[in-house]
Amino acid sequence: MATTASGKTGGATPRPGLFVRKPTDQLTAESSGSGLSRSVGALDLTALGVGVVIGAGIYVIIGEAIPLSGPAIVISFILAGITCIFSALSYAELASTIPVSGSAYTYGYATLGELVAWIIGWDLILEYGLGAATVAVGWGGYLQDLLSSVFGIHLPDAISGPPGSGGTFNLPAVVLVAGVTALLVYGVRESTKTNTILVFIKVAVLLFFVVVGLFSFHGSHFTPFMPHGFGGAWDAAAIIFFAYIGFDAVSTSGEEARNPKRDLPIGIIASLLICTAIYIAVSVVAIGLAPSDKLAGSDSPLATALRLGGGVGPWAADILSIGALVAITSVTLSLLYGQSRVMFAMCRDELLPKGLAKLSARKTPWRITLIFGVAVAVLSALVPLSEIAKLVNIGTLFAFVIVNVGVIVLRRTQPDLERGFRVPFVPWFPLIGSALCIYLMTKLPGATWLRFILWLVLGLLIYAFYGYSHSRMQRGETDRPVAEGA
Repeated sequence: MATTASGKTGGATPRPGLFVRKPTDQLTAESSGSGLSRSVGALDLTALGVGVVIGAGIYVIIGEAIPLSGPAIVISFILAGITCIFSALSYAELASTIPVSGSAYTYGYATLGELVAWIIGWDLILEYGLGAATVAVGWGGYLQDLLSSVFGIHLPDAISGPPGSGGTFNLPAVVLVAGVTALLVYGVRESTKTNTILVFIKVAVLLFFVVVGLFSFHGSHFTPFMPHGFGGAWDAAAIIFFAYIGFDAVSTSGEEARNPKRDLPIGIIASLLICTAIYIAVSVVAIGLAPSDKLAGSDSPLATALRLGGGVGPWAADILSIGALVAITSVTLSLLYGQSRVMFAMCRDELLPKGLAKLSARKTPWRITLIFGVAVAVLSALVPLSEIAKLVNIGTLFAFVIVNVGVIVLRRTQPDLERGFRVPFVPWFPLIGSALCIYLMTKLPGATWLRFILWLVLGLLIYAFYGYSHSRMQRGETDRPVAEGA
């Protein structure tokens, strides 16, 4: 017998449809009995955001984008930051209104319906998983460089890189993912505290770069400032966007924040502003140290800038390598954390097997975390992800569009809902955020679009053959308590 939305039992009832929306009061009620521990404060959330944003991107992205922009790479960082800030405001409003696990997946469920929620949840699994695998591969490369420079140790190529990149098995990447997974399984408080320490270290290293670089700064390197025009700065911004990916992971902590209506908006907006300020300072100093044509194509543009700037010994580049290792460790931790919380929400809704969401004695979704840890370790060990990594960009931009639209929909459908934070100038700010994201998506190559569509098709098949028939909302079970990982 089916349980209806009113709690009564009876015969089979018609399914509510693909676009059934989940009531916000039900989302809040489910979160209160989820079993997750509310032990994360505003500082931890800000550190989580900074931790996942400042990673391999800032250490390599300047070299890839600067041929398009020249010294105007500084403007490109600003443009990419502006693109993100509109979406960050939308995330802050929805996170403070619906403070539960799941991020854009949950917001989509409450505003646009189950099918859209499934698509965005499936998309987030791709975003976080490939993002973690991509940066883990980079961690192995930085470790190799540091060991060689400081200790004269050279890891065999066969175990220091994936096939297609001169190796057979990327052992350092596997070690990193295994360690991060073990920490996440052990406890959320320990994970967030560790991440906070890592964030302070990597921010200190970037500030070190800025301070040291100022002693060899050459203003003449900024002329001509915009050799390829404003269009070149926009083209570079589409690549620079990768360096900003991740602040949305803060919203996955909705059920573990001590004061979500206050702390989540602080964590989302503060982390993005901090990262934008750091990026602008780093890009200005990098150009001041070395002409833009000397940084173009460099795999380690910041280290290259220090070497070319003069007056700084090789020790400075080694410190930057240490910073890169710390940064990538922090990013991997944050991405795996966010991915596990999105899937936790999907399993609770029974769109995926609910048994996967079982919590450990320390209140962590250990099964989900282990599954993703193994999957990311395999990807980082065996797959070269230079091209596939572009899927991270398109997946993130797609999620941002959904969140911006969700703010507009929720304002119209539930205008009296209590909101800890409100986006100003609705619907204009969310519409601008959506338009900017769509514009950057058009800058991505056709092959990336094809891979993204294939991933979504796979997800739709899983939903059609499993998720739809098992969904609690489709079965009308809207007020049945959900056991902790039952």
